[in-house]
Amino acid sequence: MLTQMYKVQRHCLYHLHLKLSHGCRFVLCASGDSVKVYSTRTEEWLHSLQGHTNQVTGIALNPANHLQVYSCSADGTVKLWDFIDGILIKTFIIGYRLFAIYVSEKHDGIVFLHIALDTDSKNGMYFSSNELVAVHLPKSAEQEVEAKELSAVSSRISPNPSCTAFGREGQYIAFARHLQLNVYFFRKQKTYSFSLKATDKKGAKNAFTCIACHPADDCIATGHEDGKIRLWRNFIHTKEYTYSTQHWHHNAVNTLCFTPEGTNLLSGGIESVLVQWQYGAGNRKEFLPRLGGSILHVSTSSDGQLFCTSHSDNKITVIESSFKVCGVIQGLVKGDAVFTDLMIDPRSKALVLNGKPGHLQFYSLLRDKHLYNLDIVQQEYIYEAGLDQFEVVKAAFDIKGYWLATVEERGQKSSDLEFVLKLWAYDERTQSFVLNTTITAAHTDRIISMCFSSSEETTMLVTTAEDGQFKAWCQGADDQSFWSCDFVGSYHNLTPTNCSFSADSSLLAVSFQEVITIWSPDTWELLTTLCQPPGVVRDLCFGQLSCSKYLIATTTRNLLCCWNLLTCALEWSTSVEVSKLQPDPLSENVAAFSYQSKHTDLFVFKPNEPRPLFTHKNVCSEKIHRAVFVPREELLNNCDESSQWLNRSQLYFLTQNMDLLTFSTATEEDRMLSSSKRLVIDDSIAVTPFYLLLGKHRQQQQKLNTPSHPAADKPQQPQGSLLHTPAHVLPAASVLCSMFVSSLLISNTGQEMNSEKEEEHSEEEMEACDSQQELRAQGSVDEVTPKLSKAQERELKRVRKTDFSWMAGLIDSKP
Repeated sequence: MLTQMYKVQRHCLYHLHLKLSHGCRFVLCASGDSVKVYSTRTEEWLHSLQGHTNQVTGIALNPANHLQVYSCSADGTVKLWDFIDGILIKTFIIGYRLFAIYVSEKHDGIVFLHIALDTDSKNGMYFSSNELVAVHLPKSAEQEVEAKELSAVSSRISPNPSCTAFGREGQYIAFARHLQLNVYFFRKQKTYSFSLKATDKKGAKNAFTCIACHPADDCIATGHEDGKIRLWRNFIHTKEYTYSTQHWHHNAVNTLCFTPEGTNLLSGGIESVLVQWQYGAGNRKEFLPRLGGSILHVSTSSDGQLFCTSHSDNKITVIESSFKVCGVIQGLVKGDAVFTDLMIDPRSKALVLNGKPGHLQFYSLLRDKHLYNLDIVQQEYIYEAGLDQFEVVKAAFDIKGYWLATVEERGQKSSDLEFVLKLWAYDERTQSFVLNTTITAAHTDRIISMCFSSSEETTMLVTTAEDGQFKAWCQGADDQSFWSCDFVGSYHNLTPTNCSFSADSSLLAVSFQEVITIWSPDTWELLTTLCQPPGVVRDLCFGQLSCSKYLIATTTRNLLCCWNLLTCALEWSTSVEVSKLQPDPLSENVAAFSYQSKHTDLFVFKPNEPRPLFTHKNVCSEKIHRAVFVPREELLNNCDESSQWLNRSQLYFLTQNMDLLTFSTATEEDRMLSSSKRLVIDDSIAVTPFYLLLGKHRQQQQKLNTPSHPAADKPQQPQGSLLHTPAHVLPAASVLCSMFVSSLLISNTGQEMNSEKEEEHSEEEMEACDSQQELRAQGSVDEVTPKLSKAQERELKRVRKTDFSWMAGLIDSKP
């Protein structure tokens, strides 16, 4: 099945691996099984370096060529790329799982890799050890080459890539693990080790968390769990080493980085504050606060003009050396958990889910770009572990996108529970949602589920709660009026679990533990009840389009059931553990994710047919709780029969590790690849005033080449342009600049020129008629003597007045 269907990996960035290119034009970061290239000026995604078959775990710029980058992956390969054009140059097969890559200018043709070795002990137990090895990259003309020369540098290094760094232009490498710092000198081939106690007299934790080496001096900076930074010196001698301590961070230091000149040291942690320590000046420091999530990694450009920080919320911040934020690249905001379902905004077609704490994020799937955050809680969030704060747990859109309902709550225990139901109206003027109604006592216990009616004529919201009731909320007659409760329903004091409207909103299904009740929203009459084998209803949905008469439900007893509402009888049922049931609003298809044997399978079926249309085994190794069908802008054509269910909508699903995955056909992927290649070609030409001027000139030439203009009447123009002409045959730059400036000036005699053109056009027509009459009288074209028209004479006069003095300058400049 994978020949036609396959995963498109992860709409998120792994910012721990982050590099700034030479010249500060690009920032490169590992993203799933690819490396994404962004522009530091426009913050736009340019292209991706795709070729690895597993997660990219490290990237490093090639010291010998500043236009190339190395990438290593868990697939056991190292790839060399031209990241400007997105071209794969060479693949080196290592054969081990790779977790980080390091390079040094002193070691030409050698890369240092962090590999994992699985070892078999005597008692038959397997364990993995982390080792640092030097790999000699063989020189070969082949695209793929196997690297066999591996030299061990150190064994059992820290699994954290931030705990390894080169020092003093590659003369030594420092790596820390737990409470021990090791420094390996390449020339001496000797390792010096230094240890710390687990805690000091004040109880501080001394475990190493990151490391950085000064580019010129013999100084190593180390970060620790207690927030301290130690500067180690004189570490060539085991007994005479010294270190000084600096302290500002109140929690663990996540990253350290020296500037290229070594004048400053950058540090970051959970406080989301970038700290710049002045090297050699004690505790003198600067702060750049409120950058977002926790800072995970800091990188600097080769000239020190730009800094880049990556954050736990999946964001890259571009910072000038003057400590001013100049750009933000925000991916899919990565939080601790996703409480809301995956939703599609009917207006912007953006994916909506939990974002920053207390916010909903709107993310464009088409552009793979974060749009904006909507503040729901409207309270300042405090970044402190264990502090109980309000969080958005439920959200839903109405069918038109006019209304948004949210539920925020705080407190784990029922006695301390606080929750608020809010209704938000879309404001055309601000192009955003504005709070309309706040209901602090919507229910007496936690809200479990909610949904809007699917009718475009009337808007209704239904909520179910653990207090044993479901409530229907409606808006007043005036569009500006508030929402109020219209009906309260219950069933034998059972707890409602799910609710769903039919496609035409004529029926409302509410599940009460093991019983499904069907209600009429017009009269609020209980129409019927549906029962099934024992098991609490876990998920509930109606069929769509021609299958709207069917109701599908999943239970905790691993049953998938389908009822026919016309007969109120069970149509079919099957034994399968379904963790998520997702209907497609534009077709009859329903997606069911089944978790078993430590992996998730996908089944796509129609309610009127118990056999699945599509089956995909082992979609991922995690349980899927969030999924959504995203409507396509254009229907897919020429699809394989097994891919017909993707014609109208595309299925997206979210893993527990915040990886957003999707399905696409092979033909669709080829089309996306070809369009990306065209974009790369178009973006390779700078949009300068010269380019705009020449582009306008080309458009005029294309108009002249149309069939309405005879070939004999159009003047002959050169086929090339200044952008494609060799520099050694061009005139002096001063001449080109004067011509370019003159072309931008607006003439004050525009009307005179227009009248002149009209006169010339009429004169040319009259002369053409006279020439035709002379031809008829003489009977032969060859006998006509050539005669210049008045327009051609004026053109000759203009040519005579043209200044060609620049040619004399060229002749005089020759030896």
